[in-house]
Amino acid sequence: MRFPGRFADVLLADQLDHVSLSFLVDDLQIRRGGVAGNIAYAMGLLGQRPVLVGAVGADFADYRQWLESSGVDCSAVHVSQTAHTARFVCTTDEAMAQIASFYPGAMSEARDIDIAAIAAAHGIDLVLVGANDPEAMVAHTRQAKAQGIAYAADPSQQLARLDGEQATELVDGAAYLFTNKYEWALLQQKTGLSEAEITAKVGIRVTTLGSEGVLVVDADGTEVRVGVVPEVAKVDPTGVGDGFRAGFLTAHRAGLSLERAAQLGSLIAVLVLETTGTQEWTLNTEDALERLTKAYGSDAADELATLL
Repeated sequence: MRFPGRFADVLLADQLDHVSLSFLVDDLQIRRGGVAGNIAYAMGLLGQRPVLVGAVGADFADYRQWLESSGVDCSAVHVSQTAHTARFVCTTDEAMAQIASFYPGAMSEARDIDIAAIAAAHGIDLVLVGANDPEAMVAHTRQAKAQGIAYAADPSQQLARLDGEQATELVDGAAYLFTNKYEWALLQQKTGLSEAEITAKVGIRVTTLGSEGVLVVDADGTEVRVGVVPEVAKVDPTGVGDGFRAGFLTAHRAGLSLERAAQLGSLIAVLVLETTGTQEWTLNTEDALERLTKAYGSDAADELATLL
């Protein structure tokens, strides 16, 4: 929602102990989101058949239909009998100040989901443990390890909520570790582990660097740096990292190199950046190949064409 004024003009410093305000807003935009939904949607558009794992409320029906129409398997989603689907509600004023609330709702029941049973039913060979209920993140990591299923550690926004022991458990043994530049520094601080020590615990470390592109470090220490696909416009950065993860994993799990995987991830990321909303973008193959060619050359475009 957008408030056509300034919060600072109506928040009185000497009255904050009994504040009672209502803001008349200009508009209301409802967007689909959540890291799991964003990543699954992007993978679906890339021709994959991702299995969405998470806890939702009965209000998920419309969202389920949308995801399924985009190629996402929602059969493993847990539906709460008591809570609504998690949601983020935010009001922004003219100064770009924000007042927001996050309702976890059904997300808190994700800890009861059994990854082993889902993997057995769907033949899953990789689990991405993304931002979720913290207890669920730890439980799903343990379940994946116990079953010998490769997993990607992607603590994202929940890294601030995890303690050092939990964060260490998430990364220790991960086939992939995804962070942005800030989260990478925070992870080292939380765990007390050095860059080399964390790198030794994971298979492939992927650190997104915003406008500077991405750094990928293989298990043997080999570094691959890939620049961004130039954007047409910067519209909304929300969900850009989710798009990158979808593109990267789609390409790398298809057998392409880390460089090609990062390039496809960067393409999907810029498509999200150029669109308002995390699942409002579309994929035009001809345009995508042209942009890949301009950014990375014809060889890159030719190799990635099969995934577009």
